[in-house]
Amino acid sequence: MQRTRLNSLVDLIGDRLDRLFNNPWRRISLSLISILLGFFMGSAISTTAGQRAVWDVPAALILFLFTELVSKLVYGRRKRREQDSLPRRRGLYLEALNLFKIGLIYSMFLEAFKLGS
Repeated sequence: MQRTRLNSLVDLIGDRLDRLFNNPWRRISLSLISILLGFFMGSAISTTAGQRAVWDVPAALILFLFTELVSKLVYGRRKRREQDSLPRRRGLYLEALNLFKIGLIYSMFLEAFKLGS
């Protein structure tokens, strides 16, 4: 790929964010924010899609595809890294995306329990 100004800027921003979130407390706070944002989005999606019965199935399909793709992306890389014997630390973006997915799934389970009772 060519080394353009935009490419350099994106690389610079990514490096600065990695250095910013190297601090364990900032990384933990970002993880907590990701989980809570996923929980909020799951609750918001289920309530807005549940308003009209038309959107229940498409919303469920989209959420299912999202969770499966994130799982394949995150855990598929782990297998490749173990085969290549690379360091085990996951990237910040993948970790935040995986925690967002966990919050989303947890919210869906709680919504299902509320509807079932």
